[in-house]
Amino acid sequence: MKASNRQFRLTLVIAGSLLGCSLAFGQAPTTQPPAQGQQQGQQQGQQQGQPQGQQQAAPLTLESTPPPVTAEEEAAFKAFNDAPQTDLAKKEQAGSDFLQKYPQSRYRAQVYSWQVKYYYQIGDIDKMEVAADKEIELFPNDAQTLAIAGSALPRKMNGTPADQQKRLEKAEQYSQKALDLLPTFQKPDNMTDEMFTQAKNQTSALAYSGLGLVAFRRGKFADAIPNLEKAIQLDPQPDAVNYYLLGICNEKTSHFDEAVTDFTKCSNIPSGLQANCKNGIDEAKKLGATQLSAPK
Repeated sequence: MKASNRQFRLTLVIAGSLLGCSLAFGQAPTTQPPAQGQQQGQQQGQQQGQPQGQQQAAPLTLESTPPPVTAEEEAAFKAFNDAPQTDLAKKEQAGSDFLQKYPQSRYRAQVYSWQVKYYYQIGDIDKMEVAADKEIELFPNDAQTLAIAGSALPRKMNGTPADQQKRLEKAEQYSQKALDLLPTFQKPDNMTDEMFTQAKNQTSALAYSGLGLVAFRRGKFADAIPNLEKAIQLDPQPDAVNYYLLGICNEKTSHFDEAVTDFTKCSNIPSGLQANCKNGIDEAKKLGATQLSAPK
């Protein structure tokens, strides 16, 4: 496989729809007390799962109490919230209109959180980054947004080398923070153990994928392997990108049999990477026939 063909198309080959996935911890829309959207309530909600002495992110500082929500603002937010998932573009427009009209709304974190998943799904990483940064500023312990952003940011590298380095550093920080936060969250009463474990695993898979891709981008293939393996292990529907990256990393570290296995699994997942993965199988087999394999 030629080097040019290895520039995998980072168009976010996502196995599942995150827009339909609402995790029960650290996420602005689902951890708030009955008075939904209140920023002070968000701070309390995110701290409840922290064991005493656990270091926490700097809380959001409120200089004054948010102004009362008008009936018009409530109606606008309800219109966004009730917009069906069958027309995502229309729902996104409703969210953008809401943020433009009510830039200081106490509900804005919920809109940002939804936008993060939407932009992630359509592959608009630049807009996803903007929404994620704004939501994390308001709700710093949102493990899901941290994990989504951490996994997505390294998939599109543009700008100057300095800009790319900053993006990798941010992705690494976001991914690691998500993993650090996850053990501190407690299961909500309205969730089964199975649902809670699945939610944690899905978020962990994204975060490990982010760490693996950061290492891959830095040319640290041996460091990327365990993170990518963990991402695949935890994800009930593994991402083709993770298999593809793992195949390249195993090939780069002379684990040719493992690379063949990874590329084969990647090729079996419907995605824009199937052709590249099939080429990877052939290349890894050729290298394995002419070069010594390294021990695992």
